[in-house]
Amino acid sequence: MNASAQLDLEEMLRIRMGVLRREHRDLDDAILALETQPASDPLQLRRLKKRKLSLKDEIVRIGDQLIPDIIA
Repeated sequence: MNASAQLDLEEMLRIRMGVLRREHRDLDDAILALETQPASDPLQLRRLKKRKLSLKDEIVRIGDQLIPDIIA
């Protein structure tokens, strides 16, 4: 892979990470709003929290791809 392709891949990963972080923050707001409602749906709340955790895992995975392992 040449330097240009590598740069494009890194840029795509950074953009994807930004999108995921925004969605993660949006889910924070949605979960908070749902938790403050007296008649909130516990199943929907659980699904939102599970999606949020999944996003966090994907953000970490992309971060690992962007930061190379350094063997000391």
